[in-house]
Amino acid sequence: MSTTALGISALFMVGCCALAQIARVISRRLVTREGLVPILINEAIAAAELCACCFELIIVADNFGVSMYAVCLFLLTIWWGRVWGDASACPYTHMEDVVEGRTSFKEMALRSWAELMGGCCVYRVVQVFWWLELAETHRGRAFEACNADMQVSPYLGAVIEGVATLLCRLASKTISEKEPRFGSYIDSFIGTSLVVAVYAFNYVLLAAFNFSGGYFNPVLATALKWGCRGHTHLEHIIVYWIGACAGAVLSIPVFKVPAVRRLLLGEGAASKSKQE
Repeated sequence: MSTTALGISALFMVGCCALAQIARVISRRLVTREGLVPILINEAIAAAELCACCFELIIVADNFGVSMYAVCLFLLTIWWGRVWGDASACPYTHMEDVVEGRTSFKEMALRSWAELMGGCCVYRVVQVFWWLELAETHRGRAFEACNADMQVSPYLGAVIEGVATLLCRLASKTISEKEPRFGSYIDSFIGTSLVVAVYAFNYVLLAAFNFSGGYFNPVLATALKWGCRGHTHLEHIIVYWIGACAGAVLSIPVFKVPAVRRLLLGEGAASKSKQE
């Protein structure tokens, strides 16, 4: 594929990020009061930005390989970490907050709803862009049939999503507690590595079987794969919602286990955990 097509994909993703940032600025000026409304708007914008870019990342991965996909995803995650603020565009982070008593069930549900609306509605924008076929890689993509990534048992898929999400959340908690220099870059690298590892495994073993797709985010998985051929709605919920959310919530007690803290944070952290 030509570098022109890659450039068009890159420009689309940059444009999505720029428009999302403009939307944030406008929303802050229009909604000046504090409360839940600006939080929900911020979550919806973040989810729309995430999903729009990830739709185009599929084009990049399919046509330019996993390496280019990884570079783009890494740069995007660094940008998102800098501009999203308190938004996460991911429901299970709010579920963790509920479990740890930092937020209410109502706020968690409303944030998740806002993320779903932002992530799912933005597909129409992406579809129009693909329909224009400005790049050869977009030909026929706007209205093509959608196929599920998961072709194993939904229970095995849920375990894969859950374990990978658990590892990702443990890494994030470790970085958050250690607060190292360039922590956001390290966190982005770890998240990218997990996604790319699963994607590469799927790519290499495509002739034999797929795993779960490696989304590690229920909203992203729903925006990209809800209603696709190859799994039922219930199977989708089991894998991408129950599996991923269970892994995230499980990371809370796992991170408090002294042996795990010793492994991730060192001897001092484990001793401190026992005293608490």
